[in-house]
Amino acid sequence: MSGQEKDRTRDDGGFIDVPVRVRYADTDRMGIVYYGNYPAFFEIGRSEYMRQKGYPYRDLEDLGYHFVVVGLEARYYNSATYDDVLIVKTRVTELKSRGITFHYVVTRDGTLVVEGSTKHICVNTDKKPVTIPQKLIEIFRDGTAG
Repeated sequence: MSGQEKDRTRDDGGFIDVPVRVRYADTDRMGIVYYGNYPAFFEIGRSEYMRQKGYPYRDLEDLGYHFVVVGLEARYYNSATYDDVLIVKTRVTELKSRGITFHYVVTRDGTLVVEGSTKHICVNTDKKPVTIPQKLIEIFRDGTAG
């Protein structure tokens, strides 16, 4: 899957938006995006969210921290097909000392396609749970919904 390099913006709901064009390889035999590929779209949104907040995943990893996915939910509303441009909207909905929840809304031409969330725990290079770095908490808190 490839993201277009334009129009990454923040909307009024606190979301960071990123366009993603559906590749042929993302589709199944019926010609629609295979349901198991949407988490990869979520990851694109999450990575861009971090980048737009000024804290790319690479920087987090260079400091010895990782966000491990411990939960994933997705609800499917409409299908997407090859060459569709999807908008992956991402925001933080829950922030705890060691964990964070991202929420995703994926649309095509304003139509809801899928909505989901991922829960993450912050771990160090030894894969032990640790507190999220304070600077990152402050960045996320600014964008937390609700």
